[in-house]
Amino acid sequence: MFPGWQTASGPFALTGRVAVITGGYGVLGGAIASGLAHAGAVVAIVGRRRAAADDKAKKIRESGGDALPLVADVLDEAQVRAARDELLAARGRVDILVNAAGGNVARARSDDKPIFDVPLDAFDEVLRLNLHGTLVPSLAFGEAMGRQGSGSIVNISSMAARRVLSGVLGYSIAKAGIDTFTRWLAAELARKYGDRLRVNAVAPGFFVAEQNRSVLLEPDGSHTERARAIIAHTPMGRFGRPDEIVGAVQWLCSDAASFVTGAVVPVDGGFDVSSGV
Repeated sequence: MFPGWQTASGPFALTGRVAVITGGYGVLGGAIASGLAHAGAVVAIVGRRRAAADDKAKKIRESGGDALPLVADVLDEAQVRAARDELLAARGRVDILVNAAGGNVARARSDDKPIFDVPLDAFDEVLRLNLHGTLVPSLAFGEAMGRQGSGSIVNISSMAARRVLSGVLGYSIAKAGIDTFTRWLAAELARKYGDRLRVNAVAPGFFVAEQNRSVLLEPDGSHTERARAIIAHTPMGRFGRPDEIVGAVQWLCSDAASFVTGAVVPVDGGFDVSSGV
């Protein structure tokens, strides 16, 4: 996916910067972690599963990058702050945070039942996983960035925050909250800590990951009815590949985006602008 590991140069380079990726061993988070390491960043993989974090960090190191695992549940403030302090003790700073942890919750979906039958605690679960799972790390690592006077936070929004997608009310509300949080925190940090602190987001279109695989693909690998409808409304006519989200994230993390804050950038093959006609 990223042939060779060479020292990057120019405004898009991340050489010497310390990047934290929550959910960094997932499909999208893992691609972002590898991509930022390829651009020269030291990458800290944050997640609840130690073995998965260890494995991802090991693979990046074996490929010539620099990575380390940090074990924390993004919903546990004490664990996240402890991970932050561990990283600061080991590397001395934190320059980048990518909040890639999150996803939908199967029992919060209403594809096969009335919305009225979705349990309220399922709405709470998907809201906490996505919105709180972004807010907690942003405040913890953002505090360290404020002290050093620089840093870039990139959140993961979704087309569900921009277009009405059936079956995913709780997830849509959570991602809309991330959009608002991104803009709010961008203004807050720039005003109080200076123009070197930036907060942005990317809004992915449709990528096949473990959490949505059964919704998009049949057991034989063919597209489900929902997948066919998505692709019909995507001008590029396909799903995204995980590595295709990396460039936008790297740009937002780099000096090339030094005057960009509060933005939510679609990475969606044109889904957001298409009427389907």
